[in-house]
Amino acid sequence: MDVGLPGHVARHIVAAPTPEILRRLTATIRTPGTWLKLCAPAEAVGPLLPAPWAVQDREFMMTARLTRDPVPAPPGYTLAVTTRAGVTVARLLTAAGEVAARGQFAIAGRTAVVDQVETAAGHRRRGLGTVVMKTVATTAASMGATTGVLVATAQGQALYSTLGWSLHTPVTAAVLTA
Repeated sequence: MDVGLPGHVARHIVAAPTPEILRRLTATIRTPGTWLKLCAPAEAVGPLLPAPWAVQDREFMMTARLTRDPVPAPPGYTLAVTTRAGVTVARLLTAAGEVAARGQFAIAGRTAVVDQVETAAGHRRRGLGTVVMKTVATTAASMGATTGVLVATAQGQALYSTLGWSLHTPVTAAVLTA
């Protein structure tokens, strides 16, 4: 899938990586900045990745049952939810229109795939990530999704766990560096 981030040209998500699948992918992918997200611990798949593939920090696939639990924007922020080309984005904006926190999702069947959840550095530790995640869950549930899935960093895993998300599997991320 095309992710649209700098240094992150495309992403291949592999639910059940085998040595054969990894050989085929690493032999055919040639574009630097392409990522593999492998649903397996690094100890199992890292040794199967040839140079110049570089294993990144540990990640975690998490899932949650989605419910409608709307929360208001905190004082000083405005909540904006927009959908374009099948991707719904929830943003908390400052009075000046600056994005303080955001998250997005797309629905596949009855599953909402959540991605690119982040809070701007100057706005952290104010509960904005919680507001964005609850808005994403509520919006996705109102669109018919019953389950949410996301891949979290270690820091994200800590937040999502407090919001009822559960670990599904460790994820090894690797990027083609050259």
